[in-house]
Amino acid sequence: MDIDFLRSFLLYCTAINYLILIVWFLFFIFARNWMKAIHCRWFNLSDSHYDSIHYMGMAVYKIGILLFNLTPLIVLYLFC
Repeated sequence: MDIDFLRSFLLYCTAINYLILIVWFLFFIFARNWMKAIHCRWFNLSDSHYDSIHYMGMAVYKIGILLFNLTPLIVLYLFC
């Protein structure tokens, strides 16, 4: 596997994952009532639990992007 291919692959993965995170955030901000109605049909959630679950999910997803996509990409650009 070529280093340039790996760099471009990680760059695209990082961009796609951040796009997913931004779309999730925008849905959470602008379509909150619709999302909450769907989730409350399946689960019995209060407003605070619903907010905390989505906030923690976004935080874990962002940490995953930083750990598995952005950090290896930075290392490849700095040391290879």
